[in-house]
Amino acid sequence: MRQPRQAGLTYVEVLVATTLLAIVLVPALQALYTGMLGAGIRTTTVREHYGVLSLMEEVLAETHATLTAAAGVASSYQVPTSYSDPAGPPDRRVVYIALYDADNADGDGDVFTVPDPNLDGDNDPYTGYLGLLWVRVEVEGSVTSLETLTEP
Repeated sequence: MRQPRQAGLTYVEVLVATTLLAIVLVPALQALYTGMLGAGIRTTTVREHYGVLSLMEEVLAETHATLTAAAGVASSYQVPTSYSDPAGPPDRRVVYIALYDADNADGDGDVFTVPDPNLDGDNDPYTGYLGLLWVRVEVEGSVTSLETLTEP
């Protein structure tokens, strides 16, 4: 009499299946980990971008005269203005404002120096300036920034 065949998996088949799962599972988990890291980076980038955009809109809502005065106080395109966040906290937003000579009218090759209109005779290039202003808002220590030119 023949014995009926038993249904199911043999030990070797289970061992092969477990080995294959272990081999495939490692790259799958690494892909998930990379995706989770990317999501964290994207969250930070989006938060910084909208923070910079918000401050840029606030600055550009000011009058040209007010921005020109802030540029005069800073006195250089490399010095943060009073529109910047206070120093110290992470994700500090820094605002730079400067006079902008798009046509290089003074001939020195530096777009951040302008011919002094000296309309009031005080030899201060910031008073009475009606030209372009360069505005930059950035997150300190980050590559996130926005720049624009504004005119009266």
